[in-house]
Order: sequence, then C-alpha cells, then structure tokens
Amino acid sequence: MMMWAWTPRQPEYEQMIMGIYATLGIFLIRAAKAPLANASLIWFTIWSSIVHGWIMFAQAVVDETERANLVGDVPALFLVAIILWYLMPKGTPPR
Repeated sequence: MMMWAWTPRQPEYEQMIMGIYATLGIFLIRAAKAPLANASLIWFTIWSSIVHGWIMFAQAVVDETERANLVGDVPALFLVAIILWYLMPKGTPPR
C-alpha cells in the first residue's frame, strides 16, 4: 500500500506538489525567525492544511481507492496544522 504517491503514478503531479510544499517549507523556516511579522503566512499554512486534510478525508471516505490517504496524508496535514497552531505566539488570532 502506497501512502505517499498517487496510484496510478502521476509523476508530473508529484513533482508539482513537491515543488509547492518545498517552497512553502523554505518560507515557513524563514517565517519562524519572526512569527509575528509573518503570521499571515503561518495562518495560511495552518488553515490550508486543515482544508486540504478535510477534503482528502472526504474523498477517501467516498472513494475506496483513496483510503490509503487516511493513514498517510490526512493525519500528516492535520499534524502540521496542530503543531503550527500550538507554536504560534499567543495573541495572534487565527485569520
């Protein structure tokens, strides 16, 4: 069971997603040095991870070929959102 790849393989989409998340990761690392000054980027990451996770969850429930996402991608997205939310300095409301 493959949890971190499309079945059937779609290398073009995998490269696109990896590029987007690698870029976001670099900007989040930079934002971590001044989280209050970069709160909108961090909150975007939190909320987009939550939305992405819920969409993938719904798709996995409806489409049995997507069930592997329930043990891979979905928990990972929610974990990222939870960790970032926890680490955000208090007093920065979710936007």
